[in-house]
Amino acid sequence: MAETTKTKGNRPPKGFRSAERGWPELHRIPHPRHRLPLLGDVLGVDRQRPLQDSLRHARELGPIFRRRAFGNEFVLVWGSRLVADLADESRFAKHVGLGVANLRPVAGDGLFTAYNHEPNWQLAHDVLAPGFSREAMEGYHGMMLSVAGRLTDHWDRRLAAGHTVDVPGDMTRLTLETIARTGFGHDFGSFERDRPHPFVTAMVGTLGYAQRLNTVPVQLAPLLLRTAARRNAADMAYLNRTVDELVAARRRSGDGEGDLLDRMLATAHPETGERLSPQNVRKQVITFLVAGHETTSGALSFALYYLARHPEIAARARAEVDRVWGDTPRPRYDQVARLRYVRRVLDESLRLWPTAPAFAREARQDTVLAGEHPMRRGAWALVLTPMLHRAPEVWGPDPERFDPDRFTPAAVRARPPHTFKPFGTGARACIGRQFALHEAVLVLGLLLRRYELRTDPGYRLTVTERLTLMPEGLRLRLERRRRHPEEARPTAPLDQGEPAAARRQEPAAPRSASRCPVRGAGD
Repeated sequence: MAETTKTKGNRPPKGFRSAERGWPELHRIPHPRHRLPLLGDVLGVDRQRPLQDSLRHARELGPIFRRRAFGNEFVLVWGSRLVADLADESRFAKHVGLGVANLRPVAGDGLFTAYNHEPNWQLAHDVLAPGFSREAMEGYHGMMLSVAGRLTDHWDRRLAAGHTVDVPGDMTRLTLETIARTGFGHDFGSFERDRPHPFVTAMVGTLGYAQRLNTVPVQLAPLLLRTAARRNAADMAYLNRTVDELVAARRRSGDGEGDLLDRMLATAHPETGERLSPQNVRKQVITFLVAGHETTSGALSFALYYLARHPEIAARARAEVDRVWGDTPRPRYDQVARLRYVRRVLDESLRLWPTAPAFAREARQDTVLAGEHPMRRGAWALVLTPMLHRAPEVWGPDPERFDPDRFTPAAVRARPPHTFKPFGTGARACIGRQFALHEAVLVLGLLLRRYELRTDPGYRLTVTERLTLMPEGLRLRLERRRRHPEEARPTAPLDQGEPAAARRQEPAAPRSASRCPVRGAGD
């Protein structure tokens, strides 16, 4: 094996590293045909949809391949055996690169964009993880219901006026208000606006700019993206100003009832006594507001698309809601987890279109990936999650088919580990996973109970990319359900329509490799 990369203080190297520096046998990894000198694999490239462009190459080139653009080489992985090896926390860690590193000017060393060696990651993780405990989640439930009520009021008005609903736009309003109110006691008034809140506009702008930086040579970016860079600077300034005002208002009032912002401002690390600095508090709030709503809104939008396109699946999910919730006007916290088929609909949507569609892993030391590909310390690979979720050796010969029964407990137990990764992997997996899942299942249950969902027959799913994924231009027609008293069922303790073995809870995510007290939490 080649000599290990040397770095100051024995830290892993950071910043962009072309694959030639980390993969001694790079020539063994296939790449697209018709590679051009200097420019690389740019023929036919789709700059607006780079992720989906990579999925096309993945189908042609296999479970590991490479792409070259403007002198830089990238290794991409999606084979289940290779990804399972990359998930080994003793040998690999999160790699902050590509679009994630491009977000550091706005998110800094927040939980999502921090380098592994930065001390504020562990400090913030340990301070904030209790904010996602079961007790904390139960406290958020009532606020989630309140925000969902604003959504259904909005949809009722649209229905009464004979209008369709803008699914991605309304899911963005919903999830932004949910994280803002539950985590920070702030109301953006999203449902009272005709246009997206300026915070959303600025957020979309920063995500789009981060993605555009990946599509131009680094040396030419200041020239080619001069106007975009000025707009991005204005967007970042607006995000910072909004968050600074939010934090200042909390400091003045001191009334947060123990939410995430209270924890950031007042909670010391249980072992060291350290507190988050004011600068890091700003970065963490931005991280939660952006990551806490952008991915969940996409997940809900894709789930609603599939429910509208598959009325037989929607009917089965709706029957479960009626049976489990009965006529309860405000479902309890514990009743949400009992919507097991609705959860399977959500999981299958996340399988096909994981809204955070890739994650990168880097070697902690010199190693050999899956016994085949040598990697130097600091070498990294990008995992294409949508292709991992379509691997035929795991998901069968028809992985494009939407089938929530892929997630029955028996089917989950039968699959190899590390084959379903919508929230990343390891210690740096999403810390808000349980929050997002509870919110999404609750909202789907409420919407299914209230409406019949119809798509335009001419609509064809188009996925837009801004680091995260979203169905583009998705609008639904609504019909208000007419439920009769005899349709109500007593709340069932279990899903009686399944065998007893299938009623068990799906396996919980493994405990984080860090000192996180919350099962399955990470960043």
